[in-house]
Amino acid sequence: MQTVAALAETDRARLLAELKARIAPPVARNAPLLPFGIDGIDARLGNGGLDGGGLHEVAAASPTLGDDAAATLFVAGAAARFAAEPSASVAWTLTRFDLYAPGLEQAGLPPDKLLYCEGRDEVMALALAEDCLRDGGFAAVVAEVKNADQTAMRRLQLAAADGHTPMLLLRRWARAARDPLEKASPACTRWRVGCAPSVPLSHPGVGRSCWSVELVRQRGGNPFSLIVEACDGKGRLALPAPARDRATAAGRASRRAA
Repeated sequence: MQTVAALAETDRARLLAELKARIAPPVARNAPLLPFGIDGIDARLGNGGLDGGGLHEVAAASPTLGDDAAATLFVAGAAARFAAEPSASVAWTLTRFDLYAPGLEQAGLPPDKLLYCEGRDEVMALALAEDCLRDGGFAAVVAEVKNADQTAMRRLQLAAADGHTPMLLLRRWARAARDPLEKASPACTRWRVGCAPSVPLSHPGVGRSCWSVELVRQRGGNPFSLIVEACDGKGRLALPAPARDRATAAGRASRRAA
């Protein structure tokens, strides 16, 4: 027979489980899971990829134009991979249309796959993103803002789960001294992206751009960081070739030239 103390402990455990279930973020059902196709990333992600029914935050590593462009293209590449099907499209909400369309196309997002939604302010931009998520007709939804409160973030997470649609939130720098990711967030993953030196070539020219990618926080896994090559025309990232492989390739090229 259980003692009074044992019963009380059982009741506390049940109550704690109920509370955890109430505050736990929703888990999307039948939502796509997007792997990066890079073991160095996918093996470290709790789900093996980006949750297609969740909120994901991305910010530039610094308020410089180079890092801001890298973060934007990182988001564009992820959206392009979610929208890989020919008929799929992406909604991109913003308050000022200042995106460089050829750059997005080089990351896998051509104009015919994009629907731009311009709001009069960031509150409206986030509301438009929520509407697009709940519509369920987009392969991914992107919103770019400088500020988003906890209520808006929570609503986006819920809408992403309900609509089985990934929400990619691009957090712009509001002030140089204030990190966009400094506050807590219900996001499934939080990323910080910046520029990194390109891999040296064996001949004069400009190599493929490289980024420093840091997973600041993730649900069900640990943070990590690594250097990757920037998105190709299908939004795919790659790992730079090891230094010894580059040296071997350069030697073969020199012998062929001779």
